Amino acid sequence: SPLFPLGGTAYLALEDPESPYLAGVKYHAMPPLKRFRDMDQLSGGEKTVAALALLFSLQTFRPAPFFVLDEVDAALDLANVAKLANFLRENARSYEDEDVEADQADEVADEAMTSHYSLRQSARIKRNAPEEASTGGSASQFIVISLKQALFERAQSLVGIYRDQAQNSSQVLTLDLDQFAS
Repeated sequence: SPLFPLGGTAYLALEDPESPYLAGVKYHAMPPLKRFRDMDQLSGGEKTVAALALLFSLQTFRPAPFFVLDEVDAALDLANVAKLANFLRENARSYEDEDVEADQADEVADEAMTSHYSLRQSARIKRNAPEEASTGGSASQFIVISLKQALFERAQSLVGIYRDQAQNSSQVLTLDLDQFAS
């Protein structure tokens, strides 16, 4: 509706249509309820949302198995951070449905393999057919580096790196948040 638009408008244009392979591509984005402006004149949050919109639209065309997003939420307000977190959660690959397959693979491994390598982990790593996401593309894994609570509280798991003073080295702490889902 005009009062609550679902999104803005964006398009790609060639910088030099006469010789398209020698020039670049210009990305134009117009946030909802705003007039057209050059990308340089958009706010940091608007640029971030436009860039993420382009990235995830390419994902529907040519899916990637995983993403590493480093503080993409830095310029976003809390409302847009929550929207991003919900989008990532909805489109993230989940291994909950694989537990039965992994248990069956473990039984086969007991008979056929003597390795100490966990076949459950192997089955998760070598997964061939990702689930279809709500965007129409394949679900992906997202590794997100963030300092905003609104993003990481919606994560499936958290990984923290801390310094262990006694061993004078870094240690990794992983917390599976799905165990605490209400």
